[in-house]
Amino acid sequence: MPEGDTVWNTAKVLRDGLEGAVLTGSDFRVPQLATVDLAGYRVAESLSRGKHLLLRLMSPQDRALTLHSHLRMDGAWRVYAPGERWTGRPAHLIRVVLRTAKSVAVGYHLHDLKLVPTAREPELVGHLGPDLLGPDWDPDEAVRRLSADPARPAAEALLDQRNLAGIGNLYKCELLFLRGVWPWTPVGDVPDLPGLVTVGQRLLAANRGRWTQSTTGSLHRGETSYVYGRRAQPCRRCNGPIAKDGEGERITYWCPRCQPEPAGDVGKGAFHNA
Repeated sequence: MPEGDTVWNTAKVLRDGLEGAVLTGSDFRVPQLATVDLAGYRVAESLSRGKHLLLRLMSPQDRALTLHSHLRMDGAWRVYAPGERWTGRPAHLIRVVLRTAKSVAVGYHLHDLKLVPTAREPELVGHLGPDLLGPDWDPDEAVRRLSADPARPAAEALLDQRNLAGIGNLYKCELLFLRGVWPWTPVGDVPDLPGLVTVGQRLLAANRGRWTQSTTGSLHRGETSYVYGRRAQPCRRCNGPIAKDGEGERITYWCPRCQPEPAGDVGKGAFHNA
């Protein structure tokens, strides 16, 4: 699933291609918006909120609307020049097309696609915690939200966008490795929770503006992560084998030596089944 930095980059692509321009046409290929015509609306702003994309539009009569989308695992936005071939994805995955005089934005396999008055944005994203890449980033509030459920496993709590918005599996795994935290450690037992969220924000911020995500400082292929995607490969710190648990959205990588299970812990199975 795209994480906060990837969604931020996508918002920038839309901002660079559309912001300030007037839409000459729109084509929605989802039933709930099939009859909507946004021609004449000006693209006022493109921004991300955690993993959510918000495209704010303004009509000539000053009617403010927000087009909301979520990329989830497989969504994408691409911007093309008029007449340029659309090569991003198969045509049957297109969900929306926005046209201006100088560009065409095509949304592929988008999820949670909604068009609402901008004043109602909080109904879509108001539940989110502080955005690690947003102007509202507040580490104290993130810590407060994480601490509200001290028995919850740290890995699970970091993925909950109601606690802090933008972290996915990659950053979850890398962050816990960098802080030496066993992924199933209860939040209440994590040492230096403020330090954990601060490092998390720095990781996402370091990758903002580029598509290659790296937590190691290297952009070379095969060198961009410490544990994520490296099952059975040697840990870059201790040379022990990296472990993996779960699949899909519930996948976790960690180093059993650098992130040992706390002594006397009941084991991850109890947390998984809670």
